[in-house]
Amino acid sequence: MLQNYRAHVAERAALGIPPLPLSAQQTGELIELLKNPPKSEEAMLLDLITHRVPAGVDDAAKVKASYLAAVAHGTEKCSLISREKATQLLGTMLGGYNISPLIDLLDDAEESVATQAASGLKNTLLMFDQFHDVKEKADKGNKYAKAVLQSWADAEWFTSRPEVPESIK
Repeated sequence: MLQNYRAHVAERAALGIPPLPLSAQQTGELIELLKNPPKSEEAMLLDLITHRVPAGVDDAAKVKASYLAAVAHGTEKCSLISREKATQLLGTMLGGYNISPLIDLLDDAEESVATQAASGLKNTLLMFDQFHDVKEKADKGNKYAKAVLQSWADAEWFTSRPEVPESIK
């Protein structure tokens, strides 16, 4: 998989264009490599799962979110990705297949995981009907869900961004 991907990157670079994002099949192959990483490829594997799988709701995103959710919940082990890191990566996926796992992780017994899930949700706007799941947890006293709702109410997803310059030159 890595050899084919590197060849693809070289072909695209020769054309002056970036490589395509990973497909669902390539993402599945990447996950198999993450489960038993080849020596000296660890950084490459982490870069691929972090930056080369599209966010959102395509098939590759579904494969990525499913695996990261399993690592975040502790049902899968990965020597390169901790539960907290898996949760953080889920939080970068913008919406779609990552939402349910992040909401579930608000109840995690490990504070760092629940905090990371809340952080990811605070910056996710594409919640669709699952807003109500966060509200339900908040109504039941979940402090992380309450923090997410407050963050959305305060528009932190917007106000935390760099200020727009007065002019662009």
